[in-house]
Parts: sequence; structure tokens; C-alpha cells
Amino acid sequence: MIERTFIEEAMKKISLENYLKTQLDKAGFTGLSITKTPLVTRIVLNVTRPGLAIGKGGKNIRNMTKEIEETYKITNPQIEINEIRNPELDSKAMVDKVIGLLERGYSWRSVTYKTVEDIINAGAQGVELVIRGKLSGKGGRKMKQRIAKGYMKKAGGLTSLVDYAKGSAYPKAGAIGVKLRIIRPGIQFPDKIDIEQILKDNQRKQKEAAEKGTEEKKEPEIQATETVITEDTKSGEAQ
Repeated sequence: MIERTFIEEAMKKISLENYLKTQLDKAGFTGLSITKTPLVTRIVLNVTRPGLAIGKGGKNIRNMTKEIEETYKITNPQIEINEIRNPELDSKAMVDKVIGLLERGYSWRSVTYKTVEDIINAGAQGVELVIRGKLSGKGGRKMKQRIAKGYMKKAGGLTSLVDYAKGSAYPKAGAIGVKLRIIRPGIQFPDKIDIEQILKDNQRKQKEAAEKGTEEKKEPEIQATETVITEDTKSGEAQ
């Protein structure tokens, strides 16, 4: 059945993603995309530190390619590395960073507030970070903390424009869940569009286009005047 095929492919992708996460943990692996072509199966890996993902002389790439082909039965895999140039605006990269710091024993207050400030300073329109679990230490009650800044869309179909990721940290005191939402710069929502500003921009562009057209029309007239003056001067000299 075709449904079984889809389920098997999805399970294979999840298993492959878990394998790559263990292999590329230090490289800042955040996810992958798989594209099948008639000749190869292209696997694009998103990482924050591509040098660690590639390895010395491409050693890591060769080892992972061989393992993927043999273990996961993917025909002729071709691995490509995609560098995340601004990890502060990638929700998965920042969630992994928060989890790593919490598991190393850093205070949740310093980690969360510093993370939110870094995301806003990177140009995000809004950010919301929610953590829940054993925040008060071993033996303490579970707590939930929410740190938000800027604009955030929480309901409706437009939430698909919000970059969302979640994960779990496991420090000695107990498990802590982390959820992060980021609205990246350049994202426009219908309820945040300024109609008056758009009309002003359109009028300014039309005015600039009209002025540019007027200047282009004046140039041929100037050249024609220069030609007439030159011809009259030559006629006078001949007489």
C-alpha cells in the first residue's frame, strides 16, 4: 500500500536525522532536506560550523556517505553542507544552544535572557522563549517561565511564518522543556502593513520615474542645438 511506503520513508528520515545529529553535534546540526533525482539522492545538511562537518580533507563526509548508503539503503547519496550564516535567527540552532548550556549547569535565568537579547540584536521582529521543568534545582517543584520581546503571532494560519523549534534538556536536577518562536526580519503580516506608507512610497517612485523620463527627453534637444550652431559657424567661415 502507498500509505505504508510514506510511513517507511518518514521513519527512515527520522532515523537518519538522529544519526546525523549524533555525528554532527559539535558542528551545530539543525536539520536536513532530501531531494531524489534520477542519478543521485541529494542530502543537504544545515550546520552552523561547516568546517567541523566536512572534517579534514572531507573525511567526515566520506564516512557519513558510506554509512548512509550501507545502513539506510539510500542509493548513491550526495551530501551537501549548507552553512547557517546567522544562527541567532534560526530557532533550532538557538534551542540546541540553550539545551547545551542548561545541561552544563548554567543558570536558566542568564541563559534565557541572554538568548532573547541576542536574537533581538540580530534583527528579529519578535521572540518568545518558554522553558518548563525543574528550574529551582533538585527537589524543587516544576516551574514555567516565559520570556518574550517584540511582536509575536500566536494564532491563525499566519503562524506558519513564525520559525518554531522545541527540545528537551536533561541536567542533573531533572528534565527541562524548551520552546522557541522567532519572527525573522523581513516577514510582513497583513495586520502590520502601513497602507499610508505604501502609498507614499508609490508616489515617490512615480515622481522619480517621471523626473528621469524628463531628463532623458532633454538630452536629444541639447544635442540638436549644438549641431545647428556648428553648421551656422561653418557657413560663416566659408563666406
